[in-house]
Amino acid sequence: MKTILITGANGQLGCCLQDIATQYSESFQFLFTDIEEMDISNIDTIYDFCSRHNVDVIINAAAYTQVDLAEKEVELAHLINSEGVSNIVEVCKRLSIFLVHISTDYIFDGTYNGAYTEEMIPNPISVYGKSKWEGEAKILESSIPSIIIRTSWLYSEYGKNFLKTILKLTKEKEEIQVVSDQTGTPTYAGDLAEVVMKCIEKRDQVLKPEIFHFSNSGVCNWYAFALLINQISGEKCKITPISEKDYPTNAKRPKNSLFSKEKLKKFLNIEIAPWEESVQKCLKK
Repeated sequence: MKTILITGANGQLGCCLQDIATQYSESFQFLFTDIEEMDISNIDTIYDFCSRHNVDVIINAAAYTQVDLAEKEVELAHLINSEGVSNIVEVCKRLSIFLVHISTDYIFDGTYNGAYTEEMIPNPISVYGKSKWEGEAKILESSIPSIIIRTSWLYSEYGKNFLKTILKLTKEKEEIQVVSDQTGTPTYAGDLAEVVMKCIEKRDQVLKPEIFHFSNSGVCNWYAFALLINQISGEKCKITPISEKDYPTNAKRPKNSLFSKEKLKKFLNIEIAPWEESVQKCLKK
């Protein structure tokens, strides 16, 4: 039986991986850790943990994700998203561990009009995006057998995310405003968890770093996302579209986060659920 270590286990993806772990219990033993159990900024802690537990695969879901706060906490963002990844990579090298690393649409500037492919050159426009791209670069430079999965607009029944914020606001207010000029696709963390496990099952086919894009299928904006949440939940809140310039934030965000998922679909031989369907699935939970 192979052992999978999950970092950032208290986050959205980590919680969804915990939900499906029993489905893989015949093939894998899972070790769920967060910063209390294993601080990825300390390479000795990672090495000792992985050696002691004979870890075969690491799913790195640990990340600094406070996009706006990162503009002030620059060093902390880089410590976790860049140096932490560098530490994990070094341990994977030493102990021949396969790595699955979760990254983000924020590595792109969002100026491209179509769907971003894995081959396109990143150009992050925020501290968070830069720190995540630096983490990716550490993996790509290492040449270790690994998979980087970039995802966008992640939500789930866990933690803090757009879906839960909209649910709360539409219950409390008669009217809210939501940005309508940023394009992309929401990603249900439960669907991402299943994709991560399918990738791990095919890890023998991966001999060097590979990048895959994953979100649910379809295209929308934050306003349309909010409308669907409001509709399914049955709230009567009025939602008004606004421009991003009318909702200033500390960090710049990509205007276009649309991903091409063809490479992943071919690799796993899967179809990807429409974003609307996955929102309904999440809200039922």
